Amino acid sequence: MLRMVFFLKGSKELSYYGTATALSVARYYLAGASVGNYALFGGGTNDKSMFTTVDAYNTSLTRSTPTALSAGRFGLAGASVGNYALFGGGNTGSVSKVVDAYNTSLTRSTPTALSVGRYSLAGASVGDYALFGGGNTGSVSKVVDAYNTSLTRSTPTALSVGRYSLAGASVGDYALFGGGTNDESMFTTVDAYNTSLTRSTPTALSVGRFGLAGASVGNYALFGGGFTDSVSGVVDAYNTSLTRSTPTALSVGRYFLASASVGDYALFGGGTDDESMFTTVDAYNTSLTRSTPTALSVGRYFLASASVGDYALFGGGNTDSVSGVVDAYEFS
Repeated sequence: MLRMVFFLKGSKELSYYGTATALSVARYYLAGASVGNYALFGGGTNDKSMFTTVDAYNTSLTRSTPTALSAGRFGLAGASVGNYALFGGGNTGSVSKVVDAYNTSLTRSTPTALSVGRYSLAGASVGDYALFGGGNTGSVSKVVDAYNTSLTRSTPTALSVGRYSLAGASVGDYALFGGGTNDESMFTTVDAYNTSLTRSTPTALSVGRFGLAGASVGNYALFGGGFTDSVSGVVDAYNTSLTRSTPTALSVGRYFLASASVGDYALFGGGTDDESMFTTVDAYNTSLTRSTPTALSVGRYFLASASVGDYALFGGGNTDSVSGVVDAYEFS
């Protein structure tokens, strides 16, 4: 593996580790989630098929292929709670409400389905809950479904505005859903759910946009990139009090990017501006200082991300053709 360190030497550093074993099936518009000692990539499409495939990477980046999803689909979302990684919703040719759950042994179960089938939804976690918010049902949805550590489903107060292609992120005692679109407007709206699933609406994003990504680092939840009237590089950060700040923008404006967190860094990787497919990765530390580590090995959008142990992984995506590449960044 190629390992390239780019931060000042200290007790721990962030580096590009290289490419792990590729996904067992190349695909895009898949989802990532983490549980125990595994990062999982589930679902996706290659424009011809909608895949049930799940690839799991352990803390040594060894890949396995656990029991497949119960339904092949793309545009699904991932979230984690307790001893489970969940994949919810998606598009099977029609909207899906299926939820597949994987425990720390990678055994799959199928808890109660979403209350409303939808794709291009977002996932986030807070306290004892994994939440799935928004999405496209054929029209926009504001529904939020919450799963507790026993995989029991509840339906808290809906989003303040129905929208899809939004992003989820977590900070402190809150799960946040930011941005999104209804095909007519690009929203600045942020909805926050606390550990009791009570909803509030903090200060809006500085720029309305969809196709953005959410990540967490230290005392911040970040929303980066997206599409407004043009591609955006804006990053909005929310602290544990839900106060918003706007750190240095991404080095390249782009949307349909992915985000992951490892150690003291939140990473935003890949994306497109409709003309180029980017390899760019931007990293934000716990002080919200931005750096640009070694780029992805292949530029792509509609990729997915997940973290395991000391690694943040970016898998799959769409380039000139579908990709199965997995790029790994290490904090060690």
